[in-house]
Amino acid sequence: MNKKIGNIFKGDKVIWMVFFFLCMISIVEVFSASSNLTYKSQNYIGPIAFHTGTIIVGVIVAVVTLNIPCRYFKLMTLFLLIISGITLLWVLVGGESINGANRVISLPGGITFQPSEIAKGTMVLYTAQILSAMQREDGADKKAFKYVLWIVIPTIALIGIENLSTAALLFGVIFLMMFIGRVPMVQLGKLVGACTILIAVFLTLVLTLGSIGASQEDSKQTTEAVNGDTDTKVIKGGGVFHRFVTWRNRIVKHLDKKDIAPDEYDLDKDAQVAHANIAIVSSNIIGKGPGQSVERDFLSQAFSDFIFAIVIEELGILGATGVVFLYIVLLYRTARIASRCENNFPAFFAMGLALLLVVQATFNMLVAVGIAPVTGQPLPLISKGGTSTIINCAYIGAILSVSRSAKKRTPKMAVKEI
Repeated sequence: MNKKIGNIFKGDKVIWMVFFFLCMISIVEVFSASSNLTYKSQNYIGPIAFHTGTIIVGVIVAVVTLNIPCRYFKLMTLFLLIISGITLLWVLVGGESINGANRVISLPGGITFQPSEIAKGTMVLYTAQILSAMQREDGADKKAFKYVLWIVIPTIALIGIENLSTAALLFGVIFLMMFIGRVPMVQLGKLVGACTILIAVFLTLVLTLGSIGASQEDSKQTTEAVNGDTDTKVIKGGGVFHRFVTWRNRIVKHLDKKDIAPDEYDLDKDAQVAHANIAIVSSNIIGKGPGQSVERDFLSQAFSDFIFAIVIEELGILGATGVVFLYIVLLYRTARIASRCENNFPAFFAMGLALLLVVQATFNMLVAVGIAPVTGQPLPLISKGGTSTIINCAYIGAILSVSRSAKKRTPKMAVKEI
């Protein structure tokens, strides 16, 4: 019996344990954080049954993926690049809007998926292949830098139009992969300088055009109020740059650190941040216990973007530290696996996937505790999700595939003196 189970759950056992604990935490916390969904639908089992089913499908995907020898992932690169390009263009033209941005594609049968999730893994796969193919004794060939950016930059641009935070995190992961892949520091330094200039220009445009868009929205609201049109609840402003208003508001709110008296705080305007802070400060060391959250009823994204705040409220500082520790172990263990690979491709590929998961998790946690501005990044393998959960499970499966099938580096035998 144990042998049969071992044949299914192959690969690194520590990665499997981290994956198991993250899935169990997800089921418990999403069940607790989905109170709004259960109340609105009057179906108390439906939301958590769907999420549990998604995780089960994700585990199956992970098992299937880990049984693919890592050398075969290279063969998927061209196909995935084509699929990523088509779907990213598709979502911009005919995607479904979520929170004011086109991020998902609707398919027959009520199925939706996020092209950006597929594109992220594809960029890691492509970058790992380029870096491994162009390794030299003194580091990566100088041409590797431009070959990576030729594909990565257009992809990031397509993602960033409607999902800036995902584009920024993906760029950060690719940059770290190039650093690990020994791309010349001069080239990386030039990239940092160019990015600094672009960020400065971008922030200027966001603050300027975002202010114009916000003024147009305020003017429209005032006109509607005068004319008695109070039924309009969704206001689209900013024209082509409709996301600039959202980005500007998030930046301004995050940078505004002035103290506000409790009786003057606008809970309707800043509900997400306010109730996340309340959840955290009321948690104490051991928390209120699983299922005992109060702020879940006030956080609209309690089961997704702000689930870490619910984790802190229910499991306390100790539980939150445990979650952080799981992601650290995932990154450390993957680094150990990569260091033992004889070939460069599986090592770069595994590290890139681990960085995708851990960097996104870090940013989600920073948002939940108020260190980073609010974005739409879920907590990998814990937040409620469809495409993201299944794709993240596939990433885990790919890491396990590397741990199982990648050729191991042969340790050098010490020469005994006679």
